[in-house]
Formats: sequence, C-alpha cells, structure tokens
Amino acid sequence: MSHDRDLLETLAGQEAALTFKAFDETVAFAIGERLTRLARSGECPVVINIRTPDRVLFHAALPGSSPDNDHWARRKSNVTLRFHKSSMRVGENYRLKGREICAELGMDPLDYASHGGSFPVRVDGTGVVAAITVSGLASEDDHAMIVKVLEDYLGGD
Repeated sequence: MSHDRDLLETLAGQEAALTFKAFDETVAFAIGERLTRLARSGECPVVINIRTPDRVLFHAALPGSSPDNDHWARRKSNVTLRFHKSSMRVGENYRLKGREICAELGMDPLDYASHGGSFPVRVDGTGVVAAITVSGLASEDDHAMIVKVLEDYLGGD
C-alpha cells in the first residue's frame, strides 16, 4: 500500500514542480515540437495533443498511431481538464479506492479515461489552463514522455 501512496505523492510532486510562468500558442508549439522529436527519436507510434478546454493548440499523429489514439487523447485530456490533475494521478486515486470512472460518477467512459498520458498545464497565479496529452504507448510511458519534456523545457526557462 505504501508503494501506491508513494506513486500518488510522486505524481502530485511532478504536477507541483512542473508549472509555467506563462502559457500561450507559442509555448504549446514549442512543447509539442519537443514531444514530437522525442517520440520520433524512439519511433513511438503516438498522438500528441495540447489543448485548452475549447481549443486545440497542437496536434501530431506519428507513424504507427491510429484514430483510436486520438479518441484516447481526448478522453484522457477530458479527465485532466475536469480534475486539474494528471490523468494518471486521477486513475491511481480511483484505483486505490476500488473505483473507476463510470456514468454513476457523472463521467461516461466514452468521454473520460483515467489512464496515464495527460498532464495539466498549470500557470503560476492562474491555475490549470490546458492539458498536454500523449497516447499510443503504455500508460506510464505516455505520462513519462510528457514529464521528461516538461522537466527539460521548464528547467531551461
């Protein structure tokens, strides 16, 4: 059980540490480009999506990805934009409680997926304004790809 709590703490720590001073279309494109380069270097068959609640700021479908990955990206980013937490953290939290996203909780599984791969864009003094999502790898790997790029990008700011 402590391993599970450690994972939740790690995820919460990543979200607290990986915040932006500002975020706009230019930043979204820079993050998207970095994710695309990383995915291409590993020949990862992923979809990369960065969006606000009502607007796509960046989208790329890499070789080997499928339309299903677009649907997964939409569902995972819906979780992040609703809870202002990474989709992996929300999913892990539900798993620890023996629950999962379902209609009884007001979330249709066709519209919400609490699997790793969507990360909140949190702006200092503002809060969550967007979601960065990767879909196509294992849940943990989708999440890790985003964290790696954000650590590199935000560490260089």
